[in-house]
Amino acid sequence: MDQHQQLEANNYLVISYLSLRKAIGFIGLLLPIVLALGNILLGSAGLETSISAYYYTNMGNVFVGSLCAIGTFLMSYRGFDLKDQVAGKLGGLFAITVALFPTSPKDVPSATWTSITHFTAATLLFLTLAYFSLCLFRKTDPAKPPTPQKRKRNKVYAACGYLILASIAGVGISFALRKSPFFDLYKPVFWFESLAVVTFGVSWLTKGEAILKDE
Repeated sequence: MDQHQQLEANNYLVISYLSLRKAIGFIGLLLPIVLALGNILLGSAGLETSISAYYYTNMGNVFVGSLCAIGTFLMSYRGFDLKDQVAGKLGGLFAITVALFPTSPKDVPSATWTSITHFTAATLLFLTLAYFSLCLFRKTDPAKPPTPQKRKRNKVYAACGYLILASIAGVGISFALRKSPFFDLYKPVFWFESLAVVTFGVSWLTKGEAILKDE
């Protein structure tokens, strides 16, 4: 392979990685909106109590398919070193587990083995996504000074990571209030989960250079 062919191959790999990151980001960014609006358009009276609850609605296939797509993309993600690859594999496994082990329906007690598996996998998935934003995405090549855009992107990654962590805490507090009228009336778990998923999407779109791209 001559130098020109090698350059074209390298450019193709860069484009592929950027496209993969953008695909993950767009799914995360649009998932809560598509689930909520799609379900309302198909006859639902309002929001579900959580994103996971859409498994039992007309949008159940969209919920499962989106998580499996995110899981597949994450497992295919190579990154730049072993930490990236391990985080991607684990994140992919957690996303697919969330899809295949649903939360309990409203009329079944939540302490079933499937719902426990679901909640554990969802928590680990969000923690992994926070780790991507706070640690992996903010790394800089020590041989090259960060560009002004890179510094801005790092601020976005930090904000996204901390928002995901805050959302996890919010979900935990909300579940502690699940027997109160506030839980069913205001759907706090749905909003905290949506914040985490949308924030995750923004982080990956930024990493895919759809936002704050270097000139």
